Amino acid sequence: MSQPDLHTTHQLPSERRIIAEIWPALLASALGLLPFTVLSTFLVPIADWAGAGYAETGTLRGLAGIGAVLAGVALAPLIGRIAPGTVAAAALGLMGLAAIVGTFSGLAALAVFCLATGVSNALLYPALSTAAADRFGTTPAAGRAATLVMTAQTLASTVGAPLLVLPALFWGWQGNLVAIAVLSIALIPAVLRYGRRGAGHAGDTPAPARLGYLAAFRTLAGVPGARALLLVSFGRAGAFMGHLAFLAPLYAQKFSLDANWFAFVWSVSGGAFFLGHLLAGRMLNTEDSPARTRAVMVISLGISLVALSGVYLAPVLPLAVAGTAVLSASHAVVSAAVMSLLVSRCTQVRGTALSLNAAGMSLGLFLGTAASGAALAGSGYLAAAAVLCALTLVALASALTLRTPSPAKTLERQP
Repeated sequence: MSQPDLHTTHQLPSERRIIAEIWPALLASALGLLPFTVLSTFLVPIADWAGAGYAETGTLRGLAGIGAVLAGVALAPLIGRIAPGTVAAAALGLMGLAAIVGTFSGLAALAVFCLATGVSNALLYPALSTAAADRFGTTPAAGRAATLVMTAQTLASTVGAPLLVLPALFWGWQGNLVAIAVLSIALIPAVLRYGRRGAGHAGDTPAPARLGYLAAFRTLAGVPGARALLLVSFGRAGAFMGHLAFLAPLYAQKFSLDANWFAFVWSVSGGAFFLGHLLAGRMLNTEDSPARTRAVMVISLGISLVALSGVYLAPVLPLAVAGTAVLSASHAVVSAAVMSLLVSRCTQVRGTALSLNAAGMSLGLFLGTAASGAALAGSGYLAAAAVLCALTLVALASALTLRTPSPAKTLERQP
């Protein structure tokens, strides 16, 4: 049966049914972001507990980025060779152990916590997205399932901090980490069952071949547009995360916002990203429409350039907040579009593609934050904005190089 026939003969399941199929992945995705949410929310008491300065403790988060990039690149083909549910279960186990280590006193324990959590996330999210997509074979529902996994992550980033504050009043931030460890271990059996290959709706579609380590990279390199999509992710993550890293001081200096009022701005940004990702994932995966997905991605990157400039040049607070919301929503749409195109194009090497995509975003986060921070220190906020715009242009130029080959040609180039 040809690829076009596969798309036309499958009736798309409802979103409720997709969620019912992949609920373990959604829970694990939301849980994976909580360890670092604890670190960010309770940075002051954690630093005091470790006997270190706040800046010194906060910079340990960089170890997570390093671990994520190295693990994401080095272990990417293994997500194709090993059942993704097994990889996700191992990542949950590592995250649980890291959370327990994080309760120990001292910078060394926190360094291990950050590094191990970064490695676990580098494995967890690509594996969960791959397992979700594999349950629906090569139908458009595969892309929707994968984007829902990342939507759950964005929801956790939006509501995670408020939800963690209340239980911490009873058992402290250490209790939060212990609870995360318990939930991580408890989810392992469900993730293992959910992530078995050949489950769900993919039963009439052959499971992807388990390629060798180097063969997985070679196969991915032969997928039309794969490298361009990975560059889009790198540039987008660098621009967006570099922007978020210094958003609080920008609002404090330009509009004299204190921490309480900035929390509202942060919620607006997180809410816009969540809604943008949720709606884009639904819109872009209702039918096989790679041309439309590419067009939406290009338009959203253009909008993000305008919104980014607006945030830094806005003369009044309401315009800056509106620009922040539009910027977050447009980046969410681009993120969902990249995920949808990678899932649909890289059917033979989904795990490898999604792992490298996550590693590219981690690298973009690290370089985008470092470059914009250096520009800010040297020449102020407009220089930082110029760096972020340059990273957005990298993503836009890469998106413009994408073509929309026929599904048959895509399959021919994937052995």
